Amino acid sequence: MSSENSPLQSSVMQRKVIIAACFGTFLEWYDFLTFATLAVYFSVLFFPPDNPTAALLASLATFGVGMVVRPLGSALFGSLADKYGRRPIFITTIALMGVTTFAVGLLPTYAQVGLLAPALLLLLRLLQGFAVGGEIGGVAVYLTEHAPDNRRGAYTSVLQLMGPLGIMVSMLQVVLLQYFLSDADFHAWGWRVPFLFSAVLLAISIKSRMNLEESPVFVLLSENGNVSKAPLRECFSDRRTLGRMALLFFCISAGGSLLFFSSQVYTNVFLKNVVRIDPQLAGSVVMLSTLLLFPLTIFCGWLSDRIGRRPVLLAGLLLGCLAIMPVFNGLLHFGNPSLQKFNHEVPVLLYGAPCSYSPFTATANDCERNQEFLTKQGVSYTLQPARTGQTAVVSIGGSSEVAGFHPAELTAALKAHGWSERADPEQVNRLMLFLLLLIPVVAVALITGPQTAVLAELFTARTRYTAAAVPHNLSAGWIGGLSPFMVTYLSVHAGDAMAGLWYPVGLLGFALVIGLLFLPETKNVSLHD
Repeated sequence: MSSENSPLQSSVMQRKVIIAACFGTFLEWYDFLTFATLAVYFSVLFFPPDNPTAALLASLATFGVGMVVRPLGSALFGSLADKYGRRPIFITTIALMGVTTFAVGLLPTYAQVGLLAPALLLLLRLLQGFAVGGEIGGVAVYLTEHAPDNRRGAYTSVLQLMGPLGIMVSMLQVVLLQYFLSDADFHAWGWRVPFLFSAVLLAISIKSRMNLEESPVFVLLSENGNVSKAPLRECFSDRRTLGRMALLFFCISAGGSLLFFSSQVYTNVFLKNVVRIDPQLAGSVVMLSTLLLFPLTIFCGWLSDRIGRRPVLLAGLLLGCLAIMPVFNGLLHFGNPSLQKFNHEVPVLLYGAPCSYSPFTATANDCERNQEFLTKQGVSYTLQPARTGQTAVVSIGGSSEVAGFHPAELTAALKAHGWSERADPEQVNRLMLFLLLLIPVVAVALITGPQTAVLAELFTARTRYTAAAVPHNLSAGWIGGLSPFMVTYLSVHAGDAMAGLWYPVGLLGFALVIGLLFLPETKNVSLHD
């Protein structure tokens, strides 16, 4: 049965499906990422105040559990959607996400109820992650099953824009609240506003989803008595389905999440903390490049309808793999040429042991404190064995040494050899920064444009929701979610801010090889098989 001949595929129904699916996904991302934006404040509000470092780590860990349970949510809700239909699951997941997010805005703080506060926060975060797992991946299946056969790429590509849009709206709302409220008011009650406002978004989203009809593909399955009784078991027992789930995990979803992290998340961190340009300028150029992701994603979805999904996806993986290192080196060169020159020409040696600084634990000795200091200043260094009788020594340019940990002396010695605390605004080439940032944005668009359609096209109708949602959420959590940690960890232990970027480069290269060997063309497959 052709989707274009189905009465459910009228232009009015198509618009309803797009609006309901995309608005719901936007709300999921808005809710999920508002928590991430405010994680630092939660460390003060919901955890014991006597150890700020431990409180921050606990807050970040609470955010992380949402990523951990996403695959569990996808497995449960995916199985239910393949057994009972897509529509009721979409209403359930969005309601669960909205209610739990609203409840976060009502939570008592640690000062009010003690340890009950972090316990309740953890519970709500688990439910949030559970709901996101049921939504993301599955909504791609629902939207694709309603799409016209010859326009699936363009029709579904708009769904991929809801993640960046959710990030932008969430961050903008927090910035505006912080601008109009005093710091005391924001800590007292202002942080609750984004969570409470989600109730308005939830009401709109549920109303739009209640007006939807069931997927025509699932309707046909039901009419033919071909609905799977055990979708998850069927997925893992069928070798073809299992192989394509692995392909989705290692290639398509991994590539998309890695490139999204590299272009939308880490660039801002890199420009502010490594290149050391003005934070407002960093945010502005990243925001401008993100805005161009919107038309580029839709164009790449349209392009995949013309030339096929496979060449577009492989082009994105190839571009990302080849461009990440040159782009970030270029950002340093055009953003802070003095720092680049300093790192290339002035050797900085750090002598000490044990010396294993991690941004996720407190420093234990002078060597680790020097590591932390140099990392935060964007200074490349080489770790050397400890000298006899000394716990830590920093040698700069072979002519200056600072024993122990003395930030003021270390800063003065670095400046004497040409280092500066901030990038010189006169040396910042804003146009080149923007043009460089466009390169990974194009790579993201090449992956995400056709990705929504491919998630559904790879699998048979009986188990499509489960087969697409489980590996997609696993990849987002295990590969994409670990990216910030791995890039930071590798950079710190190599003493070079660029070193950690080999992590996404290597995984993108692996994804490219997997794609070249195993990725099929799915453009013209029937979604009813």
